[in-house]
Amino acid sequence: MILLSSINLGTRGSELALTQTEIVTGLLKKAYPMLEVVRTIITTTGDRRQDLRLADVAASSGGVVDKGIFIKELEVALEETRVDAAVHSLKDMPSELESHFSLTAVLPRARIEDVLISRQPITGINDLPRKATVGTSSVRRARQLKWLRPDIKIVEIRGNVPTRVRKVMGEAPLDAVMLAAAGLDRLGLLSEDGHSVTLDGQSLPAVVLAPTEFLPAAGQGAIAIQTLARRGDIYDAIRPLNDEVTYGRVLAERQFLNLLGAGCQTPVGVHTWIDGSSMHMKVRLFDESREDRPPQEVEASAASASPLTLAKKVIAKLR
Repeated sequence: MILLSSINLGTRGSELALTQTEIVTGLLKKAYPMLEVVRTIITTTGDRRQDLRLADVAASSGGVVDKGIFIKELEVALEETRVDAAVHSLKDMPSELESHFSLTAVLPRARIEDVLISRQPITGINDLPRKATVGTSSVRRARQLKWLRPDIKIVEIRGNVPTRVRKVMGEAPLDAVMLAAAGLDRLGLLSEDGHSVTLDGQSLPAVVLAPTEFLPAAGQGAIAIQTLARRGDIYDAIRPLNDEVTYGRVLAERQFLNLLGAGCQTPVGVHTWIDGSSMHMKVRLFDESREDRPPQEVEASAASASPLTLAKKVIAKLR
């Protein structure tokens, strides 16, 4: 039983962020029917500078693209107790939080795959036309695409999910864009079979890429709830929402990034899965300075209860 009468959730203002906060709100209301849940919309550095590439946003904010350009203002709101908890897409969070913060709960993971949305029907990356233009803001996606199809031209795109989908619509469209299946699902844009995305009354061909072949980002598909470590009352209210299986997997992924010294803009894909009592991890790491070098690929396994051990095994196998 909790003694709280209300809780204030901090969130970004995009449609996806608000949808994810509504998911958290629903779970809290189900667990605590008498609890008042309010939300506070906070604009982050990454939200304000939609006119710049992510690397340029980093340069304009002290070079801290890997230190949370999409969460820092939410963390300040937590520190100033303007909000009680912050709702994030976990993949936007740095792999290591400052000690006075807590990654209090991670909701059951949605689909982790990437989705290729195109102007013409396709069954995979190889169906894209020669020298196709593909939009993404992710260096992980860009490097994997260029590795699989060196002729492809990558175009960096910014904006919320609908804005990016519209890049393959209208005048001078791109040949394709790539987004996360989880966000498309949560916004109701991706068909159940994954073969199309519908927006503004228009249906676009889509293909969901297997995570074993096109590796997702660490934490992709997971919603995270962050609190101040000292706020025991908020921790106790939020913690029951945590999904232990998802938490174990993303902990292994984040520990790997932390040991690697990687961040949101490191070109690395990470895929974990559970098989019985074992957890498996496959990673694909690209050289940050040499685009002509093929990636390193490593796979390892450990007991599901030992995510740190798994992360250490993968690191030890990397050259």
